[in-house]
Amino acid sequence: MNRKEHVLNAVLLSIGLGYIINPTGDLETFRTVVAVSVPVVLGALFPDVDTAFGKHRKTLHNLPVLALFYVFPMVFGNLYYVWIGVLTHYALDMLGSKRGLALFYPYETEFGAPFGVPVTSQLATVVTVVVTVVELALATILVYNQLIVHTAAVAVGLR
Repeated sequence: MNRKEHVLNAVLLSIGLGYIINPTGDLETFRTVVAVSVPVVLGALFPDVDTAFGKHRKTLHNLPVLALFYVFPMVFGNLYYVWIGVLTHYALDMLGSKRGLALFYPYETEFGAPFGVPVTSQLATVVTVVVTVVELALATILVYNQLIVHTAAVAVGLR
């Protein structure tokens, strides 16, 4: 996908995540949307930095880079949610386009879905929105299940 589709995905995902995390619909929800959106959008744009150096969809489109962004906040205490942007960038590139990603770079084998549209397709925005809806559904399930686990743990005195 192109930059426009990655930004659209990240913005829609951030708004949805803000409401999933804090569904009250008040100022706190808005603050959550902003807190999530800045790092998610930055993370969604980061993998395409490899167009300036290295090999596009290889150098920064792989699992070690995702792992780095996932672990970074645990070590340094900042850049929370950037890994979500990186992950959704990968998902959109794998599911929404014809070409795959070299997930295990420097091994050049690319992995992708057997469907997708060319980056220049008029359907790119539709595919982006569909991928975003699926991502939000998965996020809802994960957050809801975590809430159930936490609530159950509190109920039995484990937390």
